[in-house]
Amino acid sequence: MDGGDRVPPTGISPTRVPPTGISPSGDAGAAAGPPSQGDYVLVCDKPAGVTSHDVVARIRRRLPRRTKVGHAGTLDPFATGLLLVLVGRATRAQRFLMALPKRYEVVARFGACSSTGDPEGEITETGVVPTGDLPLPTGRIRQRPPAHSAVKVAGRRAYALARAGETVELPERDVTVTRFEERWRDGDHRGFVIECSSGTYVRSLIADLGDAYCLELRRTAVGPFDVEQADDSSPIPLPDAISFLPAVRLGAEQGRRVAQGQRLALSAAPAAAVRILDPEGLVALGELRATEEPGTALLTPTVGLRG
Repeated sequence: MDGGDRVPPTGISPTRVPPTGISPSGDAGAAAGPPSQGDYVLVCDKPAGVTSHDVVARIRRRLPRRTKVGHAGTLDPFATGLLLVLVGRATRAQRFLMALPKRYEVVARFGACSSTGDPEGEITETGVVPTGDLPLPTGRIRQRPPAHSAVKVAGRRAYALARAGETVELPERDVTVTRFEERWRDGDHRGFVIECSSGTYVRSLIADLGDAYCLELRRTAVGPFDVEQADDSSPIPLPDAISFLPAVRLGAEQGRRVAQGQRLALSAAPAAAVRILDPEGLVALGELRATEEPGTALLTPTVGLRG
């Protein structure tokens, strides 16, 4: 990274209207709706000014009653970008999708601090603006989630406690940052690209650089999903959406047993997460647990996807 000023590229704006039929007011636009039946994932581009719950609620209203709808990772209201909305049995795969790594584009403002790490908090001007290159941490790091986060403390969200005036100090956690790159700088603004593990708080990464906060935050990728795919009228069938998991293929009788929750000893290496298929298709998600017998693992279904 050279030390000269760079003009920020266009395209990261909290008022950008995505091509998903969801306006900044949260209303459904003219785009065609999702299918009324099925188990699938929708790749949505959330605009600023609405919550992740708002996006889910508006899609739910376009589906038959009692259809299960959820999402795979909250975006703060000020943030924009990729939100995976899960429909039907896809909600059962939520934790596997949430565990995927993320990519963000960030505009940081220096010379000021925010009580929440973003534009919605109380801003304190300090005037301390760094010059030159900054040390940008990568690898496995210890990070303390911000007080204004969705982490639960004694059954309550940390942000609710903080808003009520209570002092909140959350324990540190290990996260992994695989890429932290400065792309441009302009006065007290700098743009970054960050790739990180699930559970990483980008607001904390920026605040740790000094007197700075996230002015704009955009999620551009979750695992194999990219925001350029965003189209909430084009569902990704559940088997395709979780194809990033290694597959264990079984015969019909073995598939029937797994569908009933039974475990199977197989000649396989241990794996933390797998998709289990039989001749009829996707049966379940599970894991291959190590056994005392070399070369053998116990196939254990953890999420049923039949019935």
